[in-house]
Amino acid sequence: MGVTGMAGAGKATVRKMVGKLGYPVVVMGDVIRDEAKRRNLEPTPENIGFVMLKLREEEGPYAVAKRCIPQIKAAKSKVVFVDGIRSLDEVEEFKRHFANFRVIAIHASPETRFKRLFKRGRSDDPKNRKTFIERDARELSVGLGDVIVTADHTIINEESRKELERKVRSALEEVIKK
Repeated sequence: MGVTGMAGAGKATVRKMVGKLGYPVVVMGDVIRDEAKRRNLEPTPENIGFVMLKLREEEGPYAVAKRCIPQIKAAKSKVVFVDGIRSLDEVEEFKRHFANFRVIAIHASPETRFKRLFKRGRSDDPKNRKTFIERDARELSVGLGDVIVTADHTIINEESRKELERKVRSALEEVIKK
């Protein structure tokens, strides 16, 4: 099962919730951050974005998904949660290996997302609105919007953490049944 959404929508929060429920988690962004480190690049928003695009250019639009598949198989679990799907090519790559692969989209308004990212303060998070907009545009350019609109289930994350947890549990039940 995969999760998608714009930066700051709540994917990491959902990932933590799912992990607490006992499901193994694979984080696609870790592949990008590891590759940036391998290339001796600081984990800035610009460098992470550059590596995300460069990997897809060098290895194909499914490159990040392909690098995640061994981790998913190694988990040896019927349900593995994949955080950070960015393109339909990645969805198709996962479906080639896992026939019942499903996608959950997490959505929040740009204002909510910017506030969350600014508060989170990870090294690759935007420090201003210009960088935030550039990041959104870059992620949409690889097909993130297509994944969001074709997801099997959508969760709106504008309320409390408790409400998000209720929605996540409901979505998991629905998606796992299929």
